[in-house]
Amino acid sequence: MQAMVWTGVALTLSGLAGLVWCIVLAMRAKRAGGSEAEVRARLQRVVVWNLGAMGLSALGLGAVVFGLFLK
Repeated sequence: MQAMVWTGVALTLSGLAGLVWCIVLAMRAKRAGGSEAEVRARLQRVVVWNLGAMGLSALGLGAVVFGLFLK
């Protein structure tokens, strides 16, 4: 069960890194400027990555909790 906890920690940290990356992408998209439609399109792509990163973090946290319950 220890392997499950450490795998969950790795997934959670990967998801958090993805969230930081999404923040950087959103800031770049806003600073790049352009028309409102272009900025909105860029930000919509970031939302997709953001949801994936959140899901990965949630999956990792679930694995950590499950591994701790089985201990």
